[in-house]
Amino acid sequence: QVHLVESGGGLVQPGGSLRLSCAASGFTFRLYSMYWYRQAPGEEREYVATITSSGAGTYFADSVKGRFTISRDNAKNTVYLQMNDLAPDDTAVYYCNVKLSSTTYWGQGTQVTVSS
Repeated sequence: QVHLVESGGGLVQPGGSLRLSCAASGFTFRLYSMYWYRQAPGEEREYVATITSSGAGTYFADSVKGRFTISRDNAKNTVYLQMNDLAPDDTAVYYCNVKLSSTTYWGQGTQVTVSS
């Protein structure tokens, strides 16, 4: 059974930082790329970032490029999203996912609120 559990969200002031974690189980984590998405209230879920299986390749949405970094620890089956210089527009529920064959698995999400 695939499980993805996000954590690390919270309330932060504009310009602040947060690090999200996604703990994975139920599949061979080191073999798969991992993804972060987010969904703001009233909006569709949008892509945020990708990290390849080895961690050598990372990709970002234009909206977060230069402010967010993605990393992974294959020994801990965990992927991270470091978010810096946060803005109110970054307020959303953040989800990690993995694509296994034809199925995409999602975690339950973690809320990030950027507000003064």
